[in-house]
Amino acid sequence: MLKKEEAVLVLIDIQGKLAQVVEESALVVGNIATMVQGAKLLELPILWLEQYPKGLGPTDERVAEHLTDEKPIEKITFSAYDTEEFVQALQQTGRKKILLAGIEAHICVYQTAAQLLENGYEVEVLADCVSSRTASNREIGIQKMMQLGARVTSVEMALFEMQQVAKGDAFKAISKLVK
Repeated sequence: MLKKEEAVLVLIDIQGKLAQVVEESALVVGNIATMVQGAKLLELPILWLEQYPKGLGPTDERVAEHLTDEKPIEKITFSAYDTEEFVQALQQTGRKKILLAGIEAHICVYQTAAQLLENGYEVEVLADCVSSRTASNREIGIQKMMQLGARVTSVEMALFEMQQVAKGDAFKAISKLVK
């Protein structure tokens, strides 16, 4: 079970033109924005990565507008785990369950998941928050992450699993987010 006290949301490379050309772009970016808002309601740490922003551009505004309290971690590696600043920020959270969202599923998301798993983290891929330029590469990326031991979830499933009870202000706000 996902517990909000144990989870970290990791956002990978939701940037520039790439964010607009991946399969089901509007749906995926919208789901990521919803997940970010839900994570904030549940007080999850959020680690936000950008791949070479000078070349790929900034994080899509539909997501970035909800990240005003966070600062992106710049990377040039495919796996976030090969970027020391990310590893340090992750270790500082003291948490071992990673909710993974971003693009592209078969490259940066996959390689990050693989290294997180190798280093003792539990990974839950938010299937409705990952994409690639082609549907087949997205599916292959998700399948390979699962073969390595990652679990698959969705925005709504993860948020309600961490919420645990159908009462309170956070529950009401999350219910509005996912409708």
